[in-house]
Amino acid sequence: MKKQWIILLVFAASVLNAHAQYVISNLEELENLKALPQEKVYLHHTGPLMFTGEYLHYAFYCFNARTNRASNVSFVGYVALVDQQGEYIVEQKARLEEGKSQGDFFINTDVPSGNYKLLGYTQWMKNNGLEQVFQDDLVIINPYQVDQSSLLPDDSEAMVSNQDVSVAQPVDSSVVQLKMEREVFGTRAKVVVNLKNYKGQLGHGNYTIKVQKKSEMEVQPAMNAMAYATNYLDVKGDTDKTVGDSIFLPEQRGELLFGKVTDGSGTPVEGADVVVSVPSEEFLLKFATTDSNGNFYTYLRKDYKEDRAVIQINEDASNLEVSLGKVPHLDVSGLAFGQFYLKPEYTDAIERRSIHNQLENQFFSVKPDSVLLGDPIDPFEGGMAETLYLNDFTRFPTFQETLVEILNYAGYRNNRSGSDYIRIAQDFETFNEEANVFPAIVLIDGVFIPNHEKIKEFDARKIASISLVRDQFRMAGEQYQGMMLVKTIDGDFFEDYAPAHGINVPIEKPMLKKNYFKQDYIMENEDNQQIPDYRRILLWEPHVEVEDPDLQFEFYTSDLTGEFEVVLDGFTTYGKPISMYKTIIVKDASQ
Repeated sequence: MKKQWIILLVFAASVLNAHAQYVISNLEELENLKALPQEKVYLHHTGPLMFTGEYLHYAFYCFNARTNRASNVSFVGYVALVDQQGEYIVEQKARLEEGKSQGDFFINTDVPSGNYKLLGYTQWMKNNGLEQVFQDDLVIINPYQVDQSSLLPDDSEAMVSNQDVSVAQPVDSSVVQLKMEREVFGTRAKVVVNLKNYKGQLGHGNYTIKVQKKSEMEVQPAMNAMAYATNYLDVKGDTDKTVGDSIFLPEQRGELLFGKVTDGSGTPVEGADVVVSVPSEEFLLKFATTDSNGNFYTYLRKDYKEDRAVIQINEDASNLEVSLGKVPHLDVSGLAFGQFYLKPEYTDAIERRSIHNQLENQFFSVKPDSVLLGDPIDPFEGGMAETLYLNDFTRFPTFQETLVEILNYAGYRNNRSGSDYIRIAQDFETFNEEANVFPAIVLIDGVFIPNHEKIKEFDARKIASISLVRDQFRMAGEQYQGMMLVKTIDGDFFEDYAPAHGINVPIEKPMLKKNYFKQDYIMENEDNQQIPDYRRILLWEPHVEVEDPDLQFEFYTSDLTGEFEVVLDGFTTYGKPISMYKTIIVKDASQ
């Protein structure tokens, strides 16, 4: 039987207003929403004291607030950095897998010194306000700016110090332990750490492993898993809303993408078919239909490559406008910030760290992190594509001529009642299969082309290949015969494409997962031995699964001397927090 491909199933109900929030209309809806458990988030990060020119790394843990097990509600998590004026300095998406993710962000030199808040949340959590959201204090020092007043006490605080520094909670060593043969090492020396799990399945879990230089300045420590479990023990397990309230919907199906279609007078247009193309060689194609308020929405679930979407009306339509919606920020006006003050005795430490950061950034290219490739996208959803490479044929000047002279199964068909369209011949599988006159789905570099007549004169000298799938497709209630993907030589058709009735706009991609750089002096060549090494973070493993009695990991010290902290921090499969610390001392080998 010939395949009938369903590109997207769209809800018929009208659920979104201009701010991506749903208004609860009755008790049945309220009960259905309350049946969905609330969530809570923990971030293990490489703060709490950061300099501009450094990366902050984080491990993202999302839990079911009722059971304390990994949440399967939200597909996307968010990490934000907020200043004391309530401005968002950074907000990132993190795609969740079994409630976990990871990421990092660079602190630019235009970020002023000050006290900041690091936040972790999902859209679903925003319904319960700041009390549900993970919060931790972060101090940023910008040594390149003259004004440091935000970190200096005024006259009334002249005697205030940073001595209200709480220590980490007691280590729970009954489940897992960290073992090392010694605690003192030279520079550029190999260190081996053994993780021992003494409790079998009770010790199985997911943990962050970090080795980081201790701060030379007195600062409130970052929250660990044990402190988090205590601080967020009583967050609500249900959504705190009632009938008539607006609610942020959970992103269960993927990353929410939504917008609005209006006519020339600004009146919402109902029933308009909207096509969303996320272009690239591995493109995404989504269809949606506007509701009675002119709203459309869809979800992006696959690992798309370009941070751009082409959103357009799927018909010849005049005087229609498309806009992309944006989910409003969480109200952070109630945040309470910690207070860190600079002291004169910190001057040398600040100067040294600044110099070391500049040297590390200068040699960043020889110590790169590697981006993990996401799952490949099959644009044809399993269909067998036939591909023709135009360099194998005589070149013709226009796209229409190329179809006539080279392709056997595709070409333009005259349409007396409208624009001419491209049709791909059916691949008949049975003798009684009915013939159709449906148009093809046509894309150029992943951009959907609603009006085929407008690309008749497209310069075929820019085309690298043409791929065809001869199956039937059904999208948003419309039938299509086959799919044609045109790839240009440069692959950049989407960059200058301006849809007649739509928009070509940037969208925010989730953070790409990385394998973080690990220094290995045994494998280094002589040239690299001469490169300075001022790493403060000697090892960063955001998520490590512990399923065995033993786990060994290793790292190399840098040229920095002093005290470093080996940290194991995370949660067992049953939600029990584990926070362990070991200190190692690095001394200059010549001493």
